[in-house]
Amino acid sequence: MSDQWEFRSETYDNCNCAINCGCQFNLPSTHGYCQSAFVGNVVDGHFIEIPLAGLNWAALYKWPGEIKDGNGQRQIVIDERANEAQRSALEKIISGEAGAPLSNLFSVFATTCSKSFKTLFLPIKLEANLELRTASVEIPGLMTSKGRPIINEFTGEPFHIALARPSGSFEFTYAEIGLGTTSVTGDMEMAYGDSWAHFCVHHFNQDGLVRSK
Repeated sequence: MSDQWEFRSETYDNCNCAINCGCQFNLPSTHGYCQSAFVGNVVDGHFIEIPLAGLNWAALYKWPGEIKDGNGQRQIVIDERANEAQRSALEKIISGEAGAPLSNLFSVFATTCSKSFKTLFLPIKLEANLELRTASVEIPGLMTSKGRPIINEFTGEPFHIALARPSGSFEFTYAEIGLGTTSVTGDMEMAYGDSWAHFCVHHFNQDGLVRSK
């Protein structure tokens, strides 16, 4: 029997694509290459008997072309507050090592990355509101990011767009859509602004995506 685990994270993702991110609409990427930064807070979770709730995490990705074509790079960042057992558990989940092959975001992306940089254990400051489509991220010396809602050019008010994926997704079943600006230094250096962002719940277990909002 495989290890029994659950990972339920409120997650903010900002990538370099325009508002019609190809990953979500089965389209090519906006610029012909992909860069993405996921940052989340585990609101509920465990790995066997190891509790994971309350810990933050990040996963940084870069691909020189389309994701499906591979040759990507990846770096995982885990909350420095995690103890040794929690660090190991989160690294197994986020690396895609835990669970069934190709069953969730992490395991799928793992197959497209030919290089993984050393996992970092750092303070991760994350303030996110999924319903309001706002986020603020600071990982000292590594990353800053801001997420915001799209603004209606006619009214000046937030423009509400959400995406439902009742089937066919390995990441989420529902996400709020906004814009983000991200800067990363170090091995995964990248920067982009006013580009696709989504705010969602990542709910995975050893069998794959748990289909709940």
